[in-house]
Parts: sequence; structure tokens; C-alpha cells
Amino acid sequence: MGKISQGILGGLSGKVGSIIGGNWKGIDYIRIKPSSVANPRTPGQVNQRNKFSATIEFLQPNKDFLNVGFKAFAIKKTSFNAAMSYILGNAITGTAPNFNVDYSLALLSKGNLTAPLNGSVDLSTANQVTFDWDDNSSDGNASTTDKSMVLAYNQSKKESIYILDGAQRSVTSQVLILPTSYTGDTIQLFMAFVSEDGKKVSNSVYLGSGAVA
Repeated sequence: MGKISQGILGGLSGKVGSIIGGNWKGIDYIRIKPSSVANPRTPGQVNQRNKFSATIEFLQPNKDFLNVGFKAFAIKKTSFNAAMSYILGNAITGTAPNFNVDYSLALLSKGNLTAPLNGSVDLSTANQVTFDWDDNSSDGNASTTDKSMVLAYNQSKKESIYILDGAQRSVTSQVLILPTSYTGDTIQLFMAFVSEDGKKVSNSVYLGSGAVA
């Protein structure tokens, strides 16, 4: 894809022969229509598609969380695409052609705000998960007013429950209510912090998995 700044091709939209032009996020571009591929399902292509599929399956239910957590990286790309690039480059595991997301390596939020300290979860109460952490508001650029972001990802149902403006860092606990339909399901648990003004976020922290009571 080539950017168009000036010249007779500036603002080209649509297809002229094998040249396709358009505009994305205010950037004019052109690209050449690819020639037909003799074997569109080579091992390399299959592996890449499987990696993409695993990544999208994980990220799709978490789009609202990503819109906050990867906002700083949404420069001429979406927060979703920024998160997808990170997962593909850092958190894909498995053996070809079977690939999965390694949740312990995945990030749903990425930033330089001080991360949660000693985060833990409690699933002993029916249909809820309690997130706990230590108050580290005196560390780094943390503040007592930073808000917790907590998330439970249900892989079997391909959906997530989350809170984006939860309890403040100094409160050290946040309860997330889960649907009764989650009973018995295994959920993956993440948390992060966002500053009160929403301008800074921490890296998310993976807090493990557990079965919903």
C-alpha cells in the first residue's frame, strides 16, 4: 500500500485496471490487486490464518476494554488492531497448525501507569469474582484515585464481563458480578488501572483462571 501525498493520482478512489485506490483514516493510498494464488492454502498461509483466528476469537469480546487499554497505540490504526499486533507477536503458542493464545503472556491494556501490585482473585462466592490488590499508590506514577479495570473472559462462551471504571487503587478490592449461566465455566481473569482522567493506563495483569461457583 502506498500513501499518496500530491500529484495526478492524489485522491484516487476505486479501481483502475490492477490499481486500487482509497482513503483510510484520512490517508490516501493505492495498492496493486494481487494476482491469483495457485495454492491459497499453503502450510504457511494456514498457520497464519489459524493464528489470526485464535487472536480474534480472544480479542473480539474485549473490544471495549481494548479501546481504553490500547488507546495510546491507536495511531493510524484501531485499538483492536494494536492489541492484535501485540498478541500475534508475543502471546501465540502451540504447534502448527494448532495455535492458541497464552493468556499469561497476553495484554489487554498496555501503558506506563504503575501496574497492580499483588493482584489476586476469589471465586468462592456464587456467580461473582472478587479482585484484590495492594495499595501501591505511593509507587512510581500511581495515584490513589486510579480506577481499577477488571475482566473475566469466558472462552467456552466467547464473551467477557468487565468493569472499566471500578474501585480506586486505594480501595484494594472490586467485585465483578457474573451471569448465572457462567456457573461451572472456567474464566480467565485480568486487571489493570486507568488514571482518573483516562489519559494513562497500566499494563494489564493476568490473574489466572478458575471455575465459577
